[in-house]
Amino acid sequence: MNTISFHQRVMLVGDGLMSQMLEIAKKAAKSEATVLICGESGTGKELIARYIHEMSPRCEKSFLSINCAAIPEGLMEAELFGFEKGAFTGAYYQRIGKFERATGGTLLLDEVTEMPLALQAKLLRVIQEGEIDRLGAKDTIQINTRLIATSNKDPIKLVQQGRFREDLFYRLNVLRIDCPPLRGRKDAIENLSNFFLRSNEEKYQRDRMALSSSADSLLKGHSWFGNIRELGNVIERAVLLSETDLITGEQIEKLLDSPSRVSGIPDSAQSLADIEQNHIEKILQGVEGNKTEAARKLGISVKTLRNKLRQYQEVA
Repeated sequence: MNTISFHQRVMLVGDGLMSQMLEIAKKAAKSEATVLICGESGTGKELIARYIHEMSPRCEKSFLSINCAAIPEGLMEAELFGFEKGAFTGAYYQRIGKFERATGGTLLLDEVTEMPLALQAKLLRVIQEGEIDRLGAKDTIQINTRLIATSNKDPIKLVQQGRFREDLFYRLNVLRIDCPPLRGRKDAIENLSNFFLRSNEEKYQRDRMALSSSADSLLKGHSWFGNIRELGNVIERAVLLSETDLITGEQIEKLLDSPSRVSGIPDSAQSLADIEQNHIEKILQGVEGNKTEAARKLGISVKTLRNKLRQYQEVA
């Protein structure tokens, strides 16, 4: 690849533990072996999966993912394997599944241990035979799709409990990458904080920013149960909310203790959208409503800016 993606840049920072993961990921990228990535939520499992894909010979092809915990059991088979027109009631058209759409590329099975046992058996056959059965089709379909799976639970315990097939576990566990939690890893917290600081400076058109010593200490001492994802969110919000180029300990403390206290932002997924809206409105005020100039400063197209403003009006 000619450019370094966000996923690759994240993998290049951190600490010794992240360096070890990086070495395994590099080996995985050179092979066609299935990979199982395990770790708590937010530890960067999808980042590693994307890194493996982007560093592999399949990098020019599709990288698709499916969250096995988010899709109802009755729909998951159709999502993975697709279906023919008339295969079942309501199948008014043919649909290509994820396995076929990712052919030549990579398919990420996110939270694979949440997959129903009946579907686990079908997945095992796909791995063994390299072919799928589209629902309602007469013939099997050959596929060439690289598989990567993730789990936020201990798959061995699930095998022992009879909730995950042992044979499927061994098929997926050819290469294993364990993502450690972020808490207590002071070097990783410092390096990742600076990385997210630099990337959000660029994203939000801010001048060079810095963390005060008190802010740095608070970040290193936080529990980070949301791991890398939580850290990235805190730094992004700090960049957006800070009126100066120095992020203080007081600002970080508010973000860590109670996100809902900061500028009336609710503690929910909407909070970051609210911050973005406030930032866009501030930029527009600074250029006296000139959308072309505002879009340039924001690094987005005028069309994208207009769409965002239209969305804000609809919500209001």
